[in-house]
Amino acid sequence: MDNRVGSTGLCEDPAVWVWGSDSPEHMSMAVQVAGKSDLGCVRTNNEDNFGYDMRYGIYVVCDGMGGQAAGEVASKMGVDSMLDFFRHSNGHWPAPKRRFDGASDRAMALGNAIDRANEAVYSASHEESAGEHKGMGSTIVSVLVQDNFFSVGHVGDSRIYLIRNRQMQQLTNDHSLVMEQVRRGLMTMAEAEKSEIQNIILRALGSEESVEPDLDDMIALPGDTLLLCSDGLSKEVKDAEMLKIVLSAPTLQRACDDLILAARNNGGDDNITCLLLRMVEQPWYYRFFARKKGTLTWQNSI
Repeated sequence: MDNRVGSTGLCEDPAVWVWGSDSPEHMSMAVQVAGKSDLGCVRTNNEDNFGYDMRYGIYVVCDGMGGQAAGEVASKMGVDSMLDFFRHSNGHWPAPKRRFDGASDRAMALGNAIDRANEAVYSASHEESAGEHKGMGSTIVSVLVQDNFFSVGHVGDSRIYLIRNRQMQQLTNDHSLVMEQVRRGLMTMAEAEKSEIQNIILRALGSEESVEPDLDDMIALPGDTLLLCSDGLSKEVKDAEMLKIVLSAPTLQRACDDLILAARNNGGDDNITCLLLRMVEQPWYYRFFARKKGTLTWQNSI
């Protein structure tokens, strides 16, 4: 069974772009998006999930864990909870229940959405009737775009990369035992890549009653590309190869296809999911037509 899912908001029609504020030069920042999830070559069910809503600037990838059907339930709950948080706010974020030091209002909203997702997964996995869902959890990586800025938030070992000026930088730190040992100088990256404890995650949605997300704020520049992915991609494809694939692909959807193919060709031991965003500038009046047509796109959880 091949459970491949492809979804794209990428199109030559400007009406599928979501807009930021106009610059003094009467230009707006826009986001193009494409995503895909794949079973890989070994697994029989897909515990990854992704979703986005361009109307509210939210983009999410989750990688579930827990065995049997539990992982895919947790990852779907994570994506659904994140999307619902911003859809219900209708562009006006609620007063934060929790404050994060040094975070912008945008990052604060993202952190509170992750808290909400954690509560949902934790409650479902610890109730008396949890059954096979008991102890389930999920990683999460998320991006919230507002005007010409974006915030990133994550828990676990799924990753966000930024491609800027033809160079790629990892924006997230894996919350895993091996990477913690690498950061402490107790293990080399080469040893980490071969370690038998790669799958031990130190933070995840649903594992504890509260969770500590990592949050960051950045300025978006024209041409920036963000890659959100599960570890089924990052463990199988080296950063340099991922960069080459994205830069050489004629479209974002083709880049998603080629990234997943590369991971499958390198073994595909896990589910593989990638979500690509690209920041572009277009004249201000495209924003007007996009809103008027009502064709800003979204992808619910798969």
